[in-house]
Amino acid sequence: MDRELSDSVKQASKRKRIWQLSIAAAVVVAVIFGFRSLIAPGIARSEIRTAIVEQGPVVATITASGVVVPEHELVITSPIQARIEQVVRNAGDKVQAGDQVLLLDRAFTQLNYEKLKDEQELNKHKSVHMRLNLQKTLNSLSSQLAIKQMRVKTLQAQLQDEKYLLKIGGGTQESVKQAELNLKIAQQEFAQIEREMATERALLKADEQELQFTMAMQGRSIEELQRKMEQAEVRATTQGVVTWVKNEIGSTVNAGDIIARLADLSSFKIQATISDAFAEQLSTGGSVIVRINDTDLNGTITTIKPTVENGVVTFYIALTEKSHQLLRPNLRVDVFVTTSSKNNVLRVKNGPYFKSASNQQVFVVSGDEIIRKQAKVGVSNVDFVELEDGVQPGDEIVISDMKEYQHLNKIKLN
Repeated sequence: MDRELSDSVKQASKRKRIWQLSIAAAVVVAVIFGFRSLIAPGIARSEIRTAIVEQGPVVATITASGVVVPEHELVITSPIQARIEQVVRNAGDKVQAGDQVLLLDRAFTQLNYEKLKDEQELNKHKSVHMRLNLQKTLNSLSSQLAIKQMRVKTLQAQLQDEKYLLKIGGGTQESVKQAELNLKIAQQEFAQIEREMATERALLKADEQELQFTMAMQGRSIEELQRKMEQAEVRATTQGVVTWVKNEIGSTVNAGDIIARLADLSSFKIQATISDAFAEQLSTGGSVIVRINDTDLNGTITTIKPTVENGVVTFYIALTEKSHQLLRPNLRVDVFVTTSSKNNVLRVKNGPYFKSASNQQVFVVSGDEIIRKQAKVGVSNVDFVELEDGVQPGDEIVISDMKEYQHLNKIKLN
């Protein structure tokens, strides 16, 4: 028959049950926390980039692209229409003043030069011929003038004789009048010849002046052609480096065509371009930072082209260190145009996060967690971003792309 269990057995059974329930509860709790740890979002520290919040200046800039160009460049143009006969210096060659760069064929210009010289000689002979013709004409008129002068004297004597005869009764009034008429006619003819001689001299002077003007113009044309033929031996006018040369031997160039460029590589400037959307933010005298690798050079905007080409504005920058050792012709550089600046503000290094973040928030590292905080982003440049509130100096901010975690308040840091 059944017997009632003793108290000691009952106590042992109760303790065993409590122990079993405790173990079961612990297992359940462990499973819950383990599961939560499995589903909780996390990120490895090696997958993120961080930066420390600090105080300092932030200069707001807009980014442009630039290329290094010589500060002073001489453009050499063809003085004549000619064919390129020889290339003496190639791009990259150093030259001294007077060194030949190109040789142009001068045959066509030489023909024009010889033609003008022949015409000049012909005009000189023409001047001599004009003087000889004048002298011949003047000689003939002088003879006629002498004859007329003698006739006038003769008629004057006849008039005196007729007047004397009339006085003594041996002549008539008609004879006196006829003698007076003959004298007047002779005097008019004498004056006419004098006027003709003066006219001939004036005509000769006018013709000589015209001929002298023609000869002077031809003389200038001859000098110009002679100078152009000398320039056909294209020579450098200053020390420098040939940056470009038209090296197509046999090709024809017209007068005024660019055939070579000569640069002084002791100083440089920057030719920069930027979208026309930022054109209003450019101003002459504005500050600029030019970055070559990791080196920053300060500069100032000197010229802004007024025209927009293909949606791009071109401007030029004068560098403070225009002879810096890193400057090379045609070197591509980054240009940062200053638009505003702030001193002694909270800032953090710029990174992909601030380029992709859509909300005014940041992720702050706190122990083994990343916590999302509201923060107001201020001015920025390629190096730093201003944080106006929400953070303190010394906070560690995630600056890598966090687009996938924007909806989370906390992220486990593994």
